[in-house]
Amino acid sequence: MNQPNSIPPRIRKLAEAGLLLVAALFLALHAVHLSADFPNHSPWMDWAKYTDEGWYGDGAIRHFQRGHWHLPGDFNPAAALPVWPLLEAALFRFTGVNLTAARALTVAIFGCILVASYLLVRRWQLLSSGKKTETSLAPAIAVLLLAVSPFCYAFTRMAILEPLLILFTLLALLAASYTPSPEQGTAIRLRIRMLLTTPAVALGLLVPLMVLTKTTAIFLLPAILWLLWARAGYRLRLFLRLSLPPAVLATVIWLSYYLFVVRPHFLPDFHYLFEANSYSGLTPSNVLTVLADTIADGLWIGKILYPLSLLAAISVFLLRPRLLRNPLIPSLLLWAGGYAAFLAYHNNLQPRYYLVVAVPLTLLVPAVFSSLWNSSSQSHSATETWLHRLAIATIAAVLAVLTITDARQTLHYVRTPDYTFTAAAAQIHRIVSSDPTHNPLILSISGSQLSLMTGLPSICDDFGTMDLPVRIKAYRPGWYVTWNQVDDDKMDALTPLYHLQRVAAFPAMDDPERNLLILYRLDPPTPDEPPRRRHKPTIPRLLQTSFGQQPSPSRLIH
Repeated sequence: MNQPNSIPPRIRKLAEAGLLLVAALFLALHAVHLSADFPNHSPWMDWAKYTDEGWYGDGAIRHFQRGHWHLPGDFNPAAALPVWPLLEAALFRFTGVNLTAARALTVAIFGCILVASYLLVRRWQLLSSGKKTETSLAPAIAVLLLAVSPFCYAFTRMAILEPLLILFTLLALLAASYTPSPEQGTAIRLRIRMLLTTPAVALGLLVPLMVLTKTTAIFLLPAILWLLWARAGYRLRLFLRLSLPPAVLATVIWLSYYLFVVRPHFLPDFHYLFEANSYSGLTPSNVLTVLADTIADGLWIGKILYPLSLLAAISVFLLRPRLLRNPLIPSLLLWAGGYAAFLAYHNNLQPRYYLVVAVPLTLLVPAVFSSLWNSSSQSHSATETWLHRLAIATIAAVLAVLTITDARQTLHYVRTPDYTFTAAAAQIHRIVSSDPTHNPLILSISGSQLSLMTGLPSICDDFGTMDLPVRIKAYRPGWYVTWNQVDDDKMDALTPLYHLQRVAAFPAMDDPERNLLILYRLDPPTPDEPPRRRHKPTIPRLLQTSFGQQPSPSRLIH
């Protein structure tokens, strides 16, 4: 006999198939207009859309454009973060260096994220229910919420590090879920290689892949350790037995890379990446403000989804603490909380960082409310059962509204692509290529992005192990590309060697501080020419932002 809240198997299968079909359609839409701008006039004013796709793929870009991935003195993040450029290099071998191929790779990774999310939620739903053939609609709902999310649409179409980090984390959680539990008894002895060795090796490989994709992965390790702790039956000795082999393997892999690759050849570049990101804007005087901003800026994830995920987290602790017995739920909370702690410490609240938080919070919503649905069938009074059903019906209605709202916004972005940055890059390529008298090397903070889009060689005018005046003198760029103005420090570095001749300007993107891409030709200096200083444009006060400090979502989301 079916439980009061159970769904007939046939209807459940049809509903799940329908949800997954819609999710697949929206995943396919991610692959449309791949070379378009990051959605203009969106709530997310993230500077990564001008730089990060080029910066963190520079190892692969330079390998095919120059014949070597490392450029001494310039910004070389691949020394510390080699996984993403290696993946791009494997792709570029077949497609050549181009923006569309790089973004297609990250869309494919997002597809793998959806699959891994489905498998992870389904795995723990089965383990918690004890039924091997039935599961709830929670896995399909989780996949649908991710697929229709406009926030995920915007950032998982960019060739940045966060999607790959998320995928490796999901796979590591899946591997942890397959470690043997004490209830398996003698099966561990009879099938030791399949049940123990395979998950251990998988975890031992995935953890260093996470860290070598993005070093902030260390903040996600507690989520993985919790699943191992749960699989060990919350017993210390068995936990150590399960976690020690993958920990040793992961340590050996990372140390081998550091000792045999980084230390002899690229140690300055390795250290520079950490030095450039070692600052923290967190101080005793602003800690409460930063924590409040970190929580409030979660609205970038979604005006409905984010509060709903917080409600799910609160309900776990206040209403149904026994839901914590499902190890997936505290693991997702540790994932989101661990990365949020990094965001608060770093106090650089860029929207793209919240993508790593958005996935566990999205998975948390169906996982928690599905458990509440199942628990309502165990109510002993008619009143309690009725209240449970009313709450679940309300949540189902909210999820429906959320899905429709997010789907409409995502469809709007799909239907209205802009190509302002792509068009500007193409015109810069045409101008530079048509002038044989100047070195085609471009100096720009967006130089690596332009290299990915056009194939033009570049160096960075901001980051690098060599001081900018020395770097300019060593590489002798022929062109300078900047956004909106020439800063004083850049002018001071250029004027001893060059006269900046403004050639063209191209409106691009929508950031009031970066919406005009200006191309300068670097000519020999004119004798006795006084140095030129930048003139800061007038910007409305509410739109004035410093690097890493974005306007509050409440002002930007409409």
